[in-house]
Amino acid sequence: MTWLWIGVLRLLHALLPIGGLARVGEALGSLLFVVARERRHVVLTNLRLCFPDMAEAQRATLARAHVRAFGRSILLETVSWWGTAEELERLVEVRGAEILKTHADKPQILLVPHFVGINTGGVRIIQMPIHLVNIYSPVKNPAIERLVEHSRHRFGRILLYNRHEGVKPVIRALKQGHPFHYSPDLDYGRKDAVFVPFFGVPAATITGLSRIARATGAVVIPALTLWENGRYVLRFHPAWDDFPTHDVEADTRRMNAWLEARIREAPEQYFWVHRRFKTRPEGEKGVYDA
Repeated sequence: MTWLWIGVLRLLHALLPIGGLARVGEALGSLLFVVARERRHVVLTNLRLCFPDMAEAQRATLARAHVRAFGRSILLETVSWWGTAEELERLVEVRGAEILKTHADKPQILLVPHFVGINTGGVRIIQMPIHLVNIYSPVKNPAIERLVEHSRHRFGRILLYNRHEGVKPVIRALKQGHPFHYSPDLDYGRKDAVFVPFFGVPAATITGLSRIARATGAVVIPALTLWENGRYVLRFHPAWDDFPTHDVEADTRRMNAWLEARIREAPEQYFWVHRRFKTRPEGEKGVYDA
C-alpha cells in the first residue's frame, strides 16, 4: 500500500506545478482532519493547552488551517524527493544567509524548529554550500525512510548520525567546522530533559542546545522555513547573544520562549500533530487521554 501512495505522489509531482501541489496538499489535509480522529484529537488538545484564552470556534478554525498547511507540506516535499535543483530553488527562497558568513569563524548550531516546512527547508540548506551534520530518528516505514534518506543526499553533503549514537560525533563534527542542523523542540522523553514552560504548560524539553553550545563554543543561529505568498521562505535569524549561560534550565526556557514568539507569528504552521506534552511530570495525568 505504501508503494501505491508513493506512486500517486510521484505522478502528482510529475503532472502538477508547485501551486497545484500546494492546493492538492491542502485538500488532503482537510480530508485527514475528518478521517484521522486520533490525530485530530492531538491537534485540538495541543491548541487547547497552548491557546486557552482562544474561543473554541477560533481554535477549530486554526486546527483546520494547520492540517491544510500540514497536507501542503507533504505534497511539496515531493520536490525534494524527485524535483530538480532549480525546482527546489523556486520553491524555497533563502533569506539571511549572510549571517552564516558573519560567524564563519565559529562553530554554528542551526536551531531548526518543527514548522511543517522543516524537511523541504532542510534539503534547501543542504543545497547551499554548507557541509551539515545532523542527528536523525529513522522513519518507521522503510519505504518512506529510503525516500527521505535519498532526498538528504541529492543536492549536497551531509553527515548523518542516528540519535542513538549520542552527541559525541556531532560535537566532533562541529569542532571540525560542520554546522549542526538541530531540532530539539519535540518531546523526546525524560532523558536529558527538564520540564520548562511551553505556552505556560510544563513540557519535557531536552537541554542539548545549551550543553552542545557550551561544549563547542558554538553560536546559535535559528533557521525557520515558513510558507509566504505561494512559496517557502527559509529565513536565517540573527545569532543569539549571551548564549549559553551556566544555567542549563534557564537556557532551555529561553529556547522555548523564543520559539513561542515565532509560533505566534504563524501558528497554523507549527507541528501541532505531534504529542508535544506526552511526557508529564511525575504523578500528572496524561493530557491526550480520551
